[in-house]
Formats: sequence, structure tokens, C-alpha cells
Amino acid sequence: MRLRPFSVALLLASFAATSPATADELRVLSAGAFRKVVDAMAPIYQRQTGHKLAIDNGTVGQLSARIEKGEAFDLLIVSPEAVARLGEKGFVVAERMKPLARVGVGVMVRDGAAKPDIASVESFKAALLAAPTIAYIDPKSGGSSGVYIAGLLQRLGIAEAVAPKAKLKQGGYVADLLLKGEAELGLHQISEIVPVKGVTLVGPLPPAIQNYTVYAGAPSTKAGNAQAVQALLDLLAGPDVAAALAPMGMERAPPSP
Repeated sequence: MRLRPFSVALLLASFAATSPATADELRVLSAGAFRKVVDAMAPIYQRQTGHKLAIDNGTVGQLSARIEKGEAFDLLIVSPEAVARLGEKGFVVAERMKPLARVGVGVMVRDGAAKPDIASVESFKAALLAAPTIAYIDPKSGGSSGVYIAGLLQRLGIAEAVAPKAKLKQGGYVADLLLKGEAELGLHQISEIVPVKGVTLVGPLPPAIQNYTVYAGAPSTKAGNAQAVQALLDLLAGPDVAAALAPMGMERAPPSP
């Protein structure tokens, strides 16, 4: 049976709407602590939009360097400060940045090990001085927790005492060093502690010296599908992401002032 012209047009439109050719794959570069949140939200995003995500991660410093060397991406998730720097250089649209989450720094030990008292600044300081070995991210790698901890040790006046027993991790989980028996005490963002089996979160740093890392998303100035990138950014900044943040030891970021 011969189809009428308007029927052919409808069929072609329907095919175009569902054709895989209309779906894009967005490249997302995320700072390590937020990577698992993007992973958790990816299926939801794909169901809502039909677009897929190719997700890669690294420290804020590593991702910034990769972008400045010309690596292509659609959405970047790093610190607001890094977004601002890359925005000034024309790599991201800083004006469209959205705060996504924040996470504090915590202390960990291996499962079954005694938990030191870290309730106050003085007890935290005493715990560091008493620990045979202490692991944290190498500040030279650009990891935000490592940079903060290095400065904190200086402010507490114990940097020289800690240096000989410090075990520095270039990236990834500091918990790995505890699991390998290379360190007794670990300092890292809470989101990088709670998902790891074999280590126990002792608790967050005392409020007086706590440092929150805020993760913010911003689109690339060369994003191939600006509308799809914006939809992803809106999803990650919206209420649906709360369920993915809590198991990662993260919380919603306060709105920008």
C-alpha cells in the first residue's frame, strides 16, 4: 500500500527523533571526589536526554594542566577558583558556573585500629604527633586536600615533625596506603574515605580548622552541544543529586553569594 506524503513525513520525523545519530556523547572532566557522583547520575541523565557521558577524572591541578594543553571536554567539574582561572584563559564559560557540592577533610584508620581523639584542635595535633606514619595527598600534585593539609601543618607548627613520617599519594585514594600497611593514619576528603572498604572514618577535622572543598561545574567554551551540557549541569545542581551525594560523604554546596 502506498503511503500518503504526510505519513512518510511523520515516519521520517519519528525515526530522526529516536535515531542514535541524534544522541551525543558528552566528555566530562571531574575532580576525583565528585567523579562517583557523576557516575551515579549518568544513567538518569541518559534516560532523560538520550545523551551518554564519557567521564574522566584527576586532581584539580592535573585537569587544569590537561585543559591548558588542549584536551577537549564539554563539562568541567573542579573548584570555583580553578573555573575562574580557566575562564580568564578562555577555556570555560565561567559566567555559567554552578556550585554542585562540598566536602570536608576527615581522618581515617584501618578497620579495627584504635581511633585517636580528634575532637579538638589540640587533640588532633597530638594525634598527628603520636602517629608513626601519616598519609595524605602530595600537595605538589595539585590535589586540594593535600594543599590544604600542607598549609595546616605549617599553621599548627608541626610541619617539620610530620615531614619524616609523611607518606604522600600522587592521586587516587589515600586509603590505599593504609590498606597496604604503609601508613597508620590518613587524611583525605571524607568523600574519598567513606567508599573504601577496609578503612574507618574517625571523623571530620575539628570545626575551627575544617576546610570545605567546593565543586562547581562549568561548560567548555567549545562544547559541541551547549543545550545538552546545560541539561547535565542543571541535573547535577538540582535536588535529584542529593541521594547520590550522601553516600559519598558530600553535601549540597551553598548557593553562590
